[in-house]
Amino acid sequence: MRFPNYFADAEKGFRESRFVLFGVPYDETGSFRRGTKNAPYEIRQASWNFEPYDLLTGVDLHDVEIHDYGDLEIKAGDSRVEMKKEVKRFVRRVLEANKVPIIIGGEHTITVPVVETFAEVKKDFVVVALDAHLDFKDVYEDDPESHACVIRRVSEALGVENIAILGVRSGTRDEFKEGERLGLFYVNSFEIKQHGVKWAVGRVLRRFSGKKIYLTLDVDVIDPAYAPGVSTPEPFGISQFDVLECIKAFASHVIGMDVVEVCPPYDNGETSLLAAKIIRFAIGELWKQNP
Repeated sequence: MRFPNYFADAEKGFRESRFVLFGVPYDETGSFRRGTKNAPYEIRQASWNFEPYDLLTGVDLHDVEIHDYGDLEIKAGDSRVEMKKEVKRFVRRVLEANKVPIIIGGEHTITVPVVETFAEVKKDFVVVALDAHLDFKDVYEDDPESHACVIRRVSEALGVENIAILGVRSGTRDEFKEGERLGLFYVNSFEIKQHGVKWAVGRVLRRFSGKKIYLTLDVDVIDPAYAPGVSTPEPFGISQFDVLECIKAFASHVIGMDVVEVCPPYDNGETSLLAAKIIRFAIGELWKQNP
């Protein structure tokens, strides 16, 4: 069955909304599995499975001012320059209207122009990434703008001291050495398993001491037993419940977020369902904690 192609319960117009969702169907640098460009559509379709009331947050999304703009016009084969220009243009519009952007990717590359625009408009904020991969390569497959270089490019826009990554369990030896040399803060998934996710988020909150947060969720941070449909699955991940705990802990500081790297061709819709539910939870938690 086909449902309306907008996120369920996103019934408001742009002007009266508080949260603005939009999709960026871009996957031009995928190196293992392609298909993240299909995720915005599939996640929207999956969102119609759920009741508007969320038991965990106690929020009914009918009470929340949400607008779904649709997808930005990213055509197959568009240059990175065109993609970045379109993303930056629309993110600036959302921020200048004092709204909270919720972005559905697409591959993780889309986070870079988003953060660059936040840095121009919002200034004082940090980036918290939930990701299986360090993504701190300077170049990957001769491409400095690969999905494997996202955190490196973000660090150039924001400063490495303003980044934290949770759930990491993959990267090259040189990548980790370079990150540690430059002071990149991360907590790996094995530490989270040992000490608990509340310990991990506590470290982040103490490190950034009340600063505003842009949250980027690469869904491959979740163990592939629960999120198989991602571009670069990595075993020994954190759980979907850990992700909810992270969002809940950071929500009062979050000024925008993205959900990226869902790859619908590689499962039967389970990961799109999970991503849609996480987005719904995040909107409810942000709305509740920021009255």
